[in-house]
Amino acid sequence: MQGTISCIRHYNMTSSVEPMRPLQLQTQGSGERVREVVEENAVIVIGRRGCCMCHVVNMLLLGLGVNPAGLEIDEEREEEVISELERIGGGETVKLPAVYIGGRLFGGLDRVIATHISGELVPILKEVGALWL
Repeated sequence: MQGTISCIRHYNMTSSVEPMRPLQLQTQGSGERVREVVEENAVIVIGRRGCCMCHVVNMLLLGLGVNPAGLEIDEEREEEVISELERIGGGETVKLPAVYIGGRLFGGLDRVIATHISGELVPILKEVGALWL
């Protein structure tokens, strides 16, 4: 007789590592403050407030030894910030969560995970000074 075995595990989802560094952002018509925030941080994760995909990216980066800056955008300011990010990037479409490495748009969760799996992420992080190992 065949049957099904089910297993339930409970995981502690609180992080024992330091949480991401939230940044304050005041957008301006020129987008200079957004540009400064992106350029001043070796790695920054920009996403909606409470975004689970941002949490995954942050946990991956923290696990590698990177302490990414984070910018959580409120829903009412999302369009404004995205348009400024697209202006900074020369018109390149920005989707959230957006990960900037070395002041340039790297991509979203899919690109971060793909480059991590392929072994290319750590050298990129070392190159921009986000990782010293």
